[in-house]
Amino acid sequence: MTDMIFLLLIFFMLTSSFVTPSGIQVNLPQTKNAEALVPQKVSVTITADLKYYVNDQPSSLETIENDLKEIFNQNEENKVVVLHVDETVDVKYFVKVAAIANTLGAKVSIATVQEDQ
Repeated sequence: MTDMIFLLLIFFMLTSSFVTPSGIQVNLPQTKNAEALVPQKVSVTITADLKYYVNDQPSSLETIENDLKEIFNQNEENKVVVLHVDETVDVKYFVKVAAIANTLGAKVSIATVQEDQ
């Protein structure tokens, strides 16, 4: 019995470390088929009051390109940007950040949460 509890404890400890949510609170848009992503390499967050964060570090629209370049120079093999954009943010701000990441050769994904049915 103790062995089973120990194995379950190890299982839950290992699986809980695979989830890397952003530390910035935003209301993500909902979708019917939200899928879990592999651990993200670069997280860009845009809050409802248009504050920008790169990997939970404050940034701005003017400096976001340099921030991404710096991160990609450290790890060039996996250029993936996951955008955590509050659902109230206008699309033009998302598109600007996605375009910057795209010009740097990164794949862009949008973080969403699954709709309640």
